[in-house]
Amino acid sequence: MKTRVPVWPWPGDPGEDEVVVEEPLELRVEGQPVAITLRSPGQDLDLAAGFLWTEGVIDGADDLRALATVADNVVDVRLSEGVPPARARSADRAFFATSSCGICGTASMDRIRRKAPKLDPWRPDPELLRLLPARLEAQQENFGATGGLHAAAIFDRAGELLFLREDVGRHNAMDKVLGAALRAERDVYGMGMVVTSRLGFELVQKAWMGGLSALVAFGAPTSLAVQTAKEGGLCLVGWLRPGRMVYF
Repeated sequence: MKTRVPVWPWPGDPGEDEVVVEEPLELRVEGQPVAITLRSPGQDLDLAAGFLWTEGVIDGADDLRALATVADNVVDVRLSEGVPPARARSADRAFFATSSCGICGTASMDRIRRKAPKLDPWRPDPELLRLLPARLEAQQENFGATGGLHAAAIFDRAGELLFLREDVGRHNAMDKVLGAALRAERDVYGMGMVVTSRLGFELVQKAWMGGLSALVAFGAPTSLAVQTAKEGGLCLVGWLRPGRMVYF
């Protein structure tokens, strides 16, 4: 997930520094390409599972028959019998998806803005939330070395981090962590997620599809993120710091 490159700091002497690796991943369903995204290599099967979950292709772990890396930077997913063929094609991307945008390649807004049941409300206490930045930092090994990765972590109602993943793309980090929970068959419905980025619509949509009741971010939300969270019943918190946060 990281590599060394020559650098010329000023002031200072030439040397080397660690940077995040960014490579394309092709995701296939039943052998057919459906998406290409730029991501940090690692936990690719988690990424594939989380992507298909938040895109509405699968409803749970029992919809996955098999996941495998079939070539360099290529993951193929086999769906269980009974998954409607139309769902298998519903994640098709018309274009290339960059690491900074989770929905740039979708054909239309209506297609990506899928409806899920309204979530049970949960407003995490500030005393719980203020502990999350330090807990995240303690587990972000690659960010500490490179400074170039986002993190997403699922936390329970006691504030304990259950799953954490890093990626150059914030939406990829979220797909990875949701995919990790899905593949572990851990029920995370009604729990929370903290991300080290701003909050755009696509992150709220993924949290909603994943059944999370609270989404907390180091940065600010957009107007569409706030609107979508209201529709879905998510508690949205931005500007998270140890001594400050804003509920939207």
